[in-house]
Amino acid sequence: MQDNTKQTQKVNMTSHMAKRTAKNSVFLDLFQNKRYLLKLYKTLHPEDAAATEDSLTDVTITNVLTDNLYNDLGFIANNKLMILVEAQSTWTVNILVRILLYLAHSYHKYFQRTCQDYYKSRKVKMPKPELYVIFTGNKGRKPDKIYLSKEFFQGADIDIEVKAKVIYESDTDDIINQYIIFCKVFNEQTKKFGMTQKAVTETICICKDRNVLREYLLDREKEVVTIMMSLFDEEQIMKSFIKSERHDADRETAERLIKKGKMTLEDIAECVPSLSFDELRELEAEIMQLT
Repeated sequence: MQDNTKQTQKVNMTSHMAKRTAKNSVFLDLFQNKRYLLKLYKTLHPEDAAATEDSLTDVTITNVLTDNLYNDLGFIANNKLMILVEAQSTWTVNILVRILLYLAHSYHKYFQRTCQDYYKSRKVKMPKPELYVIFTGNKGRKPDKIYLSKEFFQGADIDIEVKAKVIYESDTDDIINQYIIFCKVFNEQTKKFGMTQKAVTETICICKDRNVLREYLLDREKEVVTIMMSLFDEEQIMKSFIKSERHDADRETAERLIKKGKMTLEDIAECVPSLSFDELRELEAEIMQLT
């Protein structure tokens, strides 16, 4: 009966996680608004004076059951497929793999939308890819461009290449840099106040005072608070789920070791850190009753 209850709790937790993580982050909420998306595009292509909100096509891939915290944004402008991937303050070149998979998926969806069949002899038409990483941490000695061949294949001449330009904080006042500053202010506030609503509201207040994303925050302050607080909830849910999984695994390990009878409870306690000594004694008593 106890095992069935645990299984039900796990299923419920998994379902709860899937529903709650199907939410936009601030990154997507900001840039899926055509007003700010146009500002983003003109930051990257200031020479394209003819671009308008109507000339941009949002092709962001929506994750229904997985975590939108990956923050992958896609749109088409002037026959360019623009893909921007946000990297939080922890740097990893694995982001190139994300870009590669996202790019392939985006082209597949594009051919479906435009009714083009790449199995037939007629050459398909496809927009030119432009790939960017927005890094919200400190630049340090990190490169301005990253390459799949260099990072994963020691610079070998491979049959497919992925090259992405990395955007860091700068002295400019453009929409991308404002977003990066917003993230850095938020990181500073969570260090002061922890993962709390106080950290969120202070971040919004500071950024409005500094004229960072001011228009967006004035217009959608309640939504931003809701989005950011839900991200805290998701993190706590994930931590609880991982802790529960670890506890169950340790319990199974402890049960096997107790049944073998070759180790003391003190020694077993060192092997299963998520179980208290009292829990081990209770488990031992249950096993002794069954035998």
